Amino acid sequence: MGEDLAEVLEYLPGRFKLIRQVRPKFAYGRCQSVVQVAAPARPIARGLAGPGLLAHGLVAKYADHLPRYRQSESYAREGVDLDRSTLADWVGQASALLRALSEQVRAGSKLPADDTPVPVLCPGRGTTKQGRLWTYVRDDRPAGSQSPPAVWFAYSPNRKAAHPTKHLTDFRGTLQAAGYAGFNGRYDRKQHPLIEAACWAPARRKFYDLHQATASPLALQALTQIGTLYDIEQEIRGQPPELREQIRQARAGPALDAFHRWCLATLKQIARKSELSGAIRYTVSRWLALTSYRDDGAIEIDNNAAERALRAVALGRKNYLFAGSDAGGERAAAIYSLVGTAKLNGLDPEAYLCQVLTHIADHPINRVDELLPWNVAAALMPLEQPIAA
Repeated sequence: MGEDLAEVLEYLPGRFKLIRQVRPKFAYGRCQSVVQVAAPARPIARGLAGPGLLAHGLVAKYADHLPRYRQSESYAREGVDLDRSTLADWVGQASALLRALSEQVRAGSKLPADDTPVPVLCPGRGTTKQGRLWTYVRDDRPAGSQSPPAVWFAYSPNRKAAHPTKHLTDFRGTLQAAGYAGFNGRYDRKQHPLIEAACWAPARRKFYDLHQATASPLALQALTQIGTLYDIEQEIRGQPPELREQIRQARAGPALDAFHRWCLATLKQIARKSELSGAIRYTVSRWLALTSYRDDGAIEIDNNAAERALRAVALGRKNYLFAGSDAGGERAAAIYSLVGTAKLNGLDPEAYLCQVLTHIADHPINRVDELLPWNVAAALMPLEQPIAA
């Protein structure tokens, strides 16, 4: 008669497990000594939290955007009383171990860069100030590279140019960023060896916002021409840099020249103080940096890789009001770096952090790069695809 098959998707709540480590002591009368096996290493010295619980708490806040007070309430429903201050202390001590890892992800010949504000509590004043989280991404996969991707976050208490200058002290190559004036001094070839590559995303966004608000036909023309550039990029994604450069020069080059002529001609026909004029002037003023990607197949048309990395910060900002201090901002930067890098490498960030926290206490500090995501990937399961409803 055959059979009927039906599936039910069920959820089993997470479990807490108390592990007791018993270490007997043995006394030897002949030598009058006491012998006991050494205590197993813990991620936090003499700490109660195991690596799995620490990893779960870190991912809950910095990947799932769950504030500590909600974590505390969730644990209480499972019969475990963990105060917010205890969870905060665990985050601080764990991030101190992880910071050494996060500083090793900067490498490569090009860096998409971006920054975003983050409110930070001013101690004793009951108000917040505007801190910044900066992100720098290494991801050469669109240019056919097999090098593992990585993202590095850095915190600063303000947006002064001195901070990105310090971040990029040892970097040599192409910096791809939006029009932040603080980067400008880094493009002085006599003092700094950085090459500027601008981002087409903010230029396109100005025309897009204008078209959405006013249905401007001229803004639509601009969007159509920029769309042609992105269509070319879609076709050559994953190809070697040499081939990308050839195709860009052959196809994107004429399209760029045509769009530049259109911009100059349109400026003569519209009001100088109009929004469309502002969008066109922004594009024309950055033209050399915007077109640098045409002649270098290793770089991208935009720095969307950096913007995607900052999306986690933007989502978190909607769920928790502020960082508790500048030290809290630095901790967040370290953890965002590792969580983001694990995701870029297709790893479950909680499983990755658990693996690192299990071994890092006993790991030689001069070999800490062995714990980077791409070096422990073989020991972890890849990030699973979601189950379709």
